[in-house]
Amino acid sequence: MSETGTAQDAQEAVTRVWREESARLVGALTRLTRDLGLAEDLAQDALVAALQQWPRDGVPDNPAAWLMQTAKRRAVDSFRRADTLRRRTTELGHALEREEVDMPDLDAFVDHIDDDVLRLVFLTCHPALSPDSRAALTLRLVGGLTVPEIARAFLTKDATIGQRISRAKKTLTEARSTFDLPTGAERLERLDDVMAVIYLIFNEGYAATAGDDWMRPELAHEAMRLSRMLAALAPQEPEVLGLQALLELQGSRMRARINEHGDPVLLEAQDRSRWDPLLIRRGLSALRQAELLAAGGRPVGKYFLQASIASVHARAARAEDTDWRQIARLYDLLAEAAPGAVVEVNRAVAHGRAFAPGAGLAVLEKVDAGELGASPLLPSVRGDLLERAGQHADAAQAFIDAAAHTRNEGERTLLQRRAAANLKRA
Repeated sequence: MSETGTAQDAQEAVTRVWREESARLVGALTRLTRDLGLAEDLAQDALVAALQQWPRDGVPDNPAAWLMQTAKRRAVDSFRRADTLRRRTTELGHALEREEVDMPDLDAFVDHIDDDVLRLVFLTCHPALSPDSRAALTLRLVGGLTVPEIARAFLTKDATIGQRISRAKKTLTEARSTFDLPTGAERLERLDDVMAVIYLIFNEGYAATAGDDWMRPELAHEAMRLSRMLAALAPQEPEVLGLQALLELQGSRMRARINEHGDPVLLEAQDRSRWDPLLIRRGLSALRQAELLAAGGRPVGKYFLQASIASVHARAARAEDTDWRQIARLYDLLAEAAPGAVVEVNRAVAHGRAFAPGAGLAVLEKVDAGELGASPLLPSVRGDLLERAGQHADAAQAFIDAAAHTRNEGERTLLQRRAAANLKRA
């Protein structure tokens, strides 16, 4: 034990280690107990023990191993108290003996532990769960966030998130979901589900759908962390690396997306000196790895293509240096690989910048507005293209329509401001 430092230092160490290691801890315990709910309870018990003991005794030299060992011992105690589970007690006791009773070096087990994390990710993104439940359960068990933190991020009540997580666990039990890694086509399909959840979490943080704030950075940063974790667990999958690259590159702009007054700032008006160079380097590095795998014949898809688009922006020192024709070509490819209304609207933006506003409007006219529901995306992009075409009265009306559809106050303020500016020029 390291006995230096204050009680506050110990509590901060507990918080840090829990955030970094909780997924490995819950994953390993789920593998040993074959019970997700019990695994989470045991991990929480170990966390409580750490909060009680580390401020008094000092932070262990290997905090993660301490948590793992404490949780495993409590698992054995739990099974010993249950007469009907004596057989599992023996099995778990043998497993504990094999994995060293006195604080093993977890580095020696990194591959096995990472397999546990990947299993946990697949489990929290099980197809039997709704997208909202997948997101909440992933943030809870893989991200290590508390229920109040998740509720704050999604602007909902603690009880709502708690019930959502409880129902998700019950659904997994009823679906008889296993902790085994899927293989073959099922693995690829489930990997798509995992990436979709991480992307959903990022998008809700990067451009909040509701509330007063333009962004919720804590959600976006958590999604970036999950994408890095997934890329480390599946380094031979170019789409996984593409997702990481996309999130890092888009996330690099977050500081520049609001001004000193907290008002939203659109891409072409951003101060690019405020873009995060570390995130850009990480994103471009992940994209290069994905490109090498793609060159070797590994298939790529929508995340790789979107990351490629984001990289064009990242490499442009000024907005006017952006190669919009390259972006338009990439959006054409994306429209073939992942057709949909959102892609088409963004493709309209690219064509409007690369060629002329009329070219973008021509793409936009073919979009099925029904696919977008009440989203402000379509009218806001129409307003932008009409403004560039000099049709200010029509642009103002489009921005007014978009403002009426958004549930985000920051976005509404921006759209109303653009509507007013166009009315003055009409």
